[in-house]
Amino acid sequence: MLTSKRKQFLLDCLNRDGQLLAKPLSEELGVSEDTIRRDLREMAKEGLLTRVHGGALPASAAMGDLPTREGIFPDQKAALGRAAAKRVQPGQVLILDGGTTCIQVARHLPLTLSATVVTHSPSIAVELSEHVNIEVLMLGGRLFRHSMVGTGAATLEAIGRIRADLYFMGVCSVHSTAGLTTGDYEEAVIKRALCHASAETIVLASAEKLATASPYQVVGWAEISGLIVPADAPAKVLAGFRKHGVQVYKA
Repeated sequence: MLTSKRKQFLLDCLNRDGQLLAKPLSEELGVSEDTIRRDLREMAKEGLLTRVHGGALPASAAMGDLPTREGIFPDQKAALGRAAAKRVQPGQVLILDGGTTCIQVARHLPLTLSATVVTHSPSIAVELSEHVNIEVLMLGGRLFRHSMVGTGAATLEAIGRIRADLYFMGVCSVHSTAGLTTGDYEEAVIKRALCHASAETIVLASAEKLATASPYQVVGWAEISGLIVPADAPAKVLAGFRKHGVQVYKA
């Protein structure tokens, strides 16, 4: 089988089964495991999948650049933001992540809400500029343009001085076995610190992030208390999340 046809076969299997295992595939195709692993490495470089031990998982479209991500499921992200905003109580200290879904949370917070929002995203801070009853605390750091958020030592130091009630986290991927992952190592470190600085963490995940994997783990399932997903998210996918004891909310 030609390399191009073999790779297409692997993609078809990934779309059908949600994962690839190198050993059984090598036996089925009559090639060595090294050949399959080489194919997976090349396909991962092309952004077609994410390699994991023994095989591969689907890659997330949320790994794309900001303009691309803004065009993915905008109505769905608005619904997630609306559902998340309803969970914020007056007087709370809220940490709001950066990204295209969390900005929808900011847009749906009531103008009359009196609360404090901590964010490392300048986009979130600007979005909240007309919420005169919300105190906005910005965390500094080096700007990571992919997500328009601060990262680095300065951001970590500032996070260490915060004790929040609720953190709305955005990630690139949510997978029942791979967990909560993102595409940049430093961003994963910041998200982890924000999670540890809050009494409660709820993850927002639109459809393109479900049942996919990215290179860097953020936190384990035991460290979050909830997950907000689209109303039409597949029951089979949600069952995989619930087995970890996470409360799943549909938007």
